[in-house]
Amino acid sequence: MEAAPTVCHRHPSYETYVRCTRCDRYMCPDCMREAAVGHHCVDCVREGRRSVRRARSVFGGAVPRAAKPVVTYALMGLNAVAYVVQVAVAGVTDRFGMLGAALTDPAGAQYYYRGETFAGLDLVGVAGGEWYRLLTGGFLHLPPDESFGVMHLVFNMFALWNVGRAVEEQLGRARYLALYLLSTLGGSVLVYVLAPDTLTVGASGAIFGLGAAYYVISRRLGRDMQPVNRFMAVLLLWMAVSAAVTSWQGHLGGLLTGGLVTYALAYAPVRLRTSVAQCAGGAALLVVLALVVAVRTASLTGAA
Repeated sequence: MEAAPTVCHRHPSYETYVRCTRCDRYMCPDCMREAAVGHHCVDCVREGRRSVRRARSVFGGAVPRAAKPVVTYALMGLNAVAYVVQVAVAGVTDRFGMLGAALTDPAGAQYYYRGETFAGLDLVGVAGGEWYRLLTGGFLHLPPDESFGVMHLVFNMFALWNVGRAVEEQLGRARYLALYLLSTLGGSVLVYVLAPDTLTVGASGAIFGLGAAYYVISRRLGRDMQPVNRFMAVLLLWMAVSAAVTSWQGHLGGLLTGGLVTYALAYAPVRLRTSVAQCAGGAALLVVLALVVAVRTASLTGAA
């Protein structure tokens, strides 16, 4: 009597005589995966991946399976889209740029705020309850009709493309995104403290935060610091030269925040390089920044 043909356990219409060396089931070429010894079926390969711990970087983040810096590209795209909206829709810069405190009349004209209010004028900015400006201002750039104009966006995105990819690779996507946003907030908070009556825009605070992170990462990994030091010298020179058209306070705030966050990630004890501990640290920094904003708001408005 002729024996029944053996078929693939996932594709019964495919006749085969090859078995998985792990589960001993028959499998077709489409289900076959090369292993150290013999071949495994796709089900066994999938089960094996669940039991293998994913590699993590020295900073606690999971090593991305794909090498593409998707967060960097997404941030660049978001900045570009925001700029298109900013150019196409009137008033976006004034409505969402980083502004600490100013007075505006019914026609929309703004006046410096010096701690006094006047009839017919409304207090706008972070001091007026518009806390979202601390973040949204970091995704806007100088309009084309102003000095520096579109080059403000071009230079920032070029820097983000160069530095962001290296930092994202080392920190992992989630920590990298948190670093970017915290650096943006840190830059805006220092602007609020030192120059609350100035309208500022730009991703420079986040870029300087990434620059500081790149420096800390390079030292932590024992890399050759000569090219890194040259990079930091250019970054600091940029901060000095661009102070005439952009906010040096935002640059400095982002630089300090990015350096602090990355130093904590790089040099914390091993037991604290967990997602829970690092999330708690990020939340603590957010609380500190919020307290600084609250105190500055009270000093500007005279609130107790």
